[in-house]
Formats: sequence, structure tokens, C-alpha cells
Amino acid sequence: MVLEVIDGDTIVVDVGGREEHVRLIGIDTPEVYVDAGEPECYGPEASAFTKSLLPPGTAVRLERDVVGRDDYGRLLAYVYVADGSADEQLVNETIVAGGFATPLSIAPNVAFAPRFAAAARTAEATGLGLWDACAG
Repeated sequence: MVLEVIDGDTIVVDVGGREEHVRLIGIDTPEVYVDAGEPECYGPEASAFTKSLLPPGTAVRLERDVVGRDDYGRLLAYVYVADGSADEQLVNETIVAGGFATPLSIAPNVAFAPRFAAAARTAEATGLGLWDACAG
């Protein structure tokens, strides 16, 4: 269950009674929290979009890839909205498809890299989100 959205690509979930920070694999949203200045272009919008997809209390299913944690100790996961349907929403892909993130494939965690790249190409071609707002 989602406890909090930190930014566009990091959330806090309850996993078996433990709070875990989860970094969404395969995507990179613009930064909201920058030490020396303003958020990056489209960072606040990306964060707000992820918050709209995953409000506190949302049931999620986490799917891991080869490497389970990053250098900061965060779980690395593909995040699905666990609505009980056979066609659960893959949040990572939804964020890219909406123009709120770019693909970021770091081997060996690349199971969905082609899907995320295709979603980004479509978002860019149609000028969605950061592809329009941050161009140039």
C-alpha cells in the first residue's frame, strides 16, 4: 500500500509492515528537490502526476527485476496499481507515456526498456508534457 509519493519516480510503500522507499525502475522524472535552486523543468508536474496516480492508501503490486536495491538502499521495482484486474496499470509506463519522465535503463534491470522507450517516443512525437514544456 502506498504511504507517500516523494517525487515523480520515488514512493514510500508498506511492505509487510515495513516502510520501504521504492524507486520506479526504468524511468527518470525531473528533480523537484534541488540543493541549490529551483526544481528542474517539469519536476513539480511529474511529482503531482505520480501523486494523482498513487494517492496514500492505493494498493500496489511491486515487481522486481535482477538488481533489487539501488546504492541508496531503495527497492527497485515496477509498480502496478493492484486493482484485481488482469490488466493492472503499470505506473512506470503510464508516467513515461504521459510525458512526465524519460526512459532510464540501467542494466541489468531492463525488462521493460523497449516498452518505456516506445512510450517516450510517442509522447515526444505528440509533444506531451516535458517534451513540449522543456524543449530547447
